[in-house]
Amino acid sequence: MRLNDLPTPSLVVDVAALEHNLQTMAKALPGRRLRPHVKATKCTALAKRQAALGHTGFCCATVREMEGLAAAGLGDDLLLANETLDARRLGALEARVTVAVDSAETIDAAARGGVREVLVDVNVGLPRCGCAPEDAGRLADLARRRGLSVRGVMGYEGHVMGLATRAERKTACDAAMAKLRAAHAQVGGDVISAGGTGTFDVNDVATEIQAGSYSLMDTWYAARELPFRPAVFVWSTVISRGPAWWVCDAGLKSLGMDHGNPAIDGAKVWFCSDEHVTFAADAASASPFAAKVGDRVRVWPAHVDPTLAYHARLHLADGEDVVDVWEIDLRGW
Repeated sequence: MRLNDLPTPSLVVDVAALEHNLQTMAKALPGRRLRPHVKATKCTALAKRQAALGHTGFCCATVREMEGLAAAGLGDDLLLANETLDARRLGALEARVTVAVDSAETIDAAARGGVREVLVDVNVGLPRCGCAPEDAGRLADLARRRGLSVRGVMGYEGHVMGLATRAERKTACDAAMAKLRAAHAQVGGDVISAGGTGTFDVNDVATEIQAGSYSLMDTWYAARELPFRPAVFVWSTVISRGPAWWVCDAGLKSLGMDHGNPAIDGAKVWFCSDEHVTFAADAASASPFAAKVGDRVRVWPAHVDPTLAYHARLHLADGEDVVDVWEIDLRGW
């Protein structure tokens, strides 16, 4: 099959860029130093490729992702890096399951659901989930009294990921990890789980880094001095031509938009609507966009995670040849 044989919009992965990203991360964070976060890709075929490179523990955002990885034989060490108040499906898995907790209620839910191991989730500066650092020891003690094994702590410096330069990320990450280190001193355990694609090379406190987007990337991360290459795009068809613009058949239903507009080489994207991207040639580009109705175009997403969740499969391309198809089989809840 060739790229032009695909219906549009279709999600496509450049296999050379994907392999570069996987190998680059495996060299930087070998083995258990990386806990790949499957929320970015939601694909067991890709997770198996990561496991083959030595990354055999995985990080998840949903119970469905945990179930899918266990069913695919990837249940050696699964972390639900998210709070849940119903852990019954997790307790039933034939896998090593760890759950993040940040309150008495989430500790109770883990114990009732049959989960045996937890990490205390600590707020290190992102106003989302996580307990106050000074409360981590109390929660760890409570979890142990409920019969749970406390493996350590977790904290997500998500507020650091968007900083433009490595130096800025390093400074802000150090401040966030000082809070996590203090919490870990109260909690104990072997695990300090933190980080992401934006801080994979500046976080020197975490024992494991929860990076996910690095494998496929997006335009938001591509602007942040990282050694990974854009690997995923929406393959789209130019369906209309105006006096000074083009329209292709991607849009809000095929692209994650919370990080802004997607990108098209040689073009300026004006706006996206439900099934359309409207764009014009970028006169400042070395190769301003030019095409006729019926031509195909690569639309580069700004946020990989929600983009993957819109599609049922990934088409792996080597040049113009489609060499494999991977199901995006961990969507849903």
